[in-house]
Amino acid sequence: MRHKVAGFKLGRSKDQRKGLRRTLIKQFFTHERMKTTRAKALAIRGEAERMITIARRSANGSDLDKVNARRLVAARLGDPIVVKKLFDEIAPRYANRNGGYTRMFKLGPRQGDAAEMVLLELVED
Repeated sequence: MRHKVAGFKLGRSKDQRKGLRRTLIKQFFTHERMKTTRAKALAIRGEAERMITIARRSANGSDLDKVNARRLVAARLGDPIVVKKLFDEIAPRYANRNGGYTRMFKLGPRQGDAAEMVLLELVED
């Protein structure tokens, strides 16, 4: 029974999952869309939306709140260029939106191993 078991293992060890998650989210924010497997998309979707929410809410806070928000996101991503893009370009687009920043389109199975592929992208208003 998998009661109260959260997250996706993705067939990797803890450090490999952490690195994969970090890389996928950085690429997602850099390109604003990505084609990947459904399991990987589901694994990063929630965390990416949480980061956008942190960036969006920090815009109305004090200077200390803004710095703390950037540090929180930077600790998860590790790339200052992506953090800057998230806070300066992506988050202001969703200032009036209460969640639901991403969408997934099913693309069908991958040719080689029949893995279910999806297109994960940021919603444009």
